[in-house]
Amino acid sequence: MTKFFNPGLMQTSRRNVLRGSVLAGAAALTGAGAMATPRAPKLHAANATSAKLYKAAAEQTADSTAKPADLSGYTRVKQELVAPPFAPKHEQIATGGPKIIEITMETSEVLMVVDEDTGAEIWALTYNGSVPGPLIICHEGDMVELTLRNPVDSQMEHNIDFHASTGALGGGGLTHVYPGEECVLRWKATKPGCFTYHCAPGGAMIPYHVCHGMNGAIMVLPRDGLKDKDGNQLIYDSIAYIGEQDYYLPMDENGEYRKYDTAGEDYTDSLDAMRTLTPTHQVFNGAVGALTGEGALKAKVGETVLMIHNSCNVDSRPHLIGGHGEYVWESSFSDQPMTGMETWFVRGGSAVAAMYTFEQPGVYAYVNHNLIIGAMLGGTAHFVVEGEWDNALMEQVVAPREFEA
Repeated sequence: MTKFFNPGLMQTSRRNVLRGSVLAGAAALTGAGAMATPRAPKLHAANATSAKLYKAAAEQTADSTAKPADLSGYTRVKQELVAPPFAPKHEQIATGGPKIIEITMETSEVLMVVDEDTGAEIWALTYNGSVPGPLIICHEGDMVELTLRNPVDSQMEHNIDFHASTGALGGGGLTHVYPGEECVLRWKATKPGCFTYHCAPGGAMIPYHVCHGMNGAIMVLPRDGLKDKDGNQLIYDSIAYIGEQDYYLPMDENGEYRKYDTAGEDYTDSLDAMRTLTPTHQVFNGAVGALTGEGALKAKVGETVLMIHNSCNVDSRPHLIGGHGEYVWESSFSDQPMTGMETWFVRGGSAVAAMYTFEQPGVYAYVNHNLIIGAMLGGTAHFVVEGEWDNALMEQVVAPREFEA
């Protein structure tokens, strides 16, 4: 019998929430600074083991006497976020002074098919309805100003932790929104690179939300753009944004994937599955085959693609079969890029950028080179590249034929 994390499937609200969090001191932003609004947290029993992790955070309050941020010299720019694997319009090299990048995200709870062949599905917890959440792009020194909205018909509380930001649990301590609420968070991008963001309500709700798809990436570009070790400009023609997602889908006694009527109904079953540390699926962009077939990534010979790979929860080892990571930034854009990489490393809880200029046409498989994950759990994408074949790079001298011993 299914156990509910929220008995009666009552919507989460400030009166009935089983929060799974001790992140008291969440605040609303005002022109005079962040004013603390303490709340009395209620820990679900399933979160008891992780509660102590957030003891210090429970005592956190925002200083209402802090001086307002000096926004003189900033201009406001609205960034229209788009669904993965695409990237929003942006400048590779910043023009003018620093910007306040205005973005809006909605925490949607969406029933998604993970694998059409088996019927596996999940009530995905998402930013803007996609797994991963949309890619955000800004430059070092810019401000990111997020309006975060939780629809009134949601079942759960949500928030956001930006690994690229500084303080307040990455913003997680200041962005708890219940159904029907919104908040606005502004933070300065001080470190260039690619970074993860994710939901972090507290306790066991953190891995629960992350493993249900509630994560994404932000790229903070240097103001003068990407460069090689000698300072030469590196320009890309397009971005391929790939989010690696580990799912732990509960099964019944017959080995069939369980189905649930409402987001959050699988809470207890999911915690049991997650404790095995064995994903049932580990996919790119939300589902098995999402970036193959009609969803395959497109390019042409001579085009340079910047591949941004986000993996919020597990380590990954991306490899482009038939290509390379000509320039790879596993850490900060302030560091010199690694070059000529056959396989690169994405640490769990981070995002990585890799650049490659395609030289041959055909289908390139982009895989997690733990090939069990790539071939059996869903960690594969395809680039379909158009152009003229170059025999100087590769030639089939003799086609397969029988031979005499």
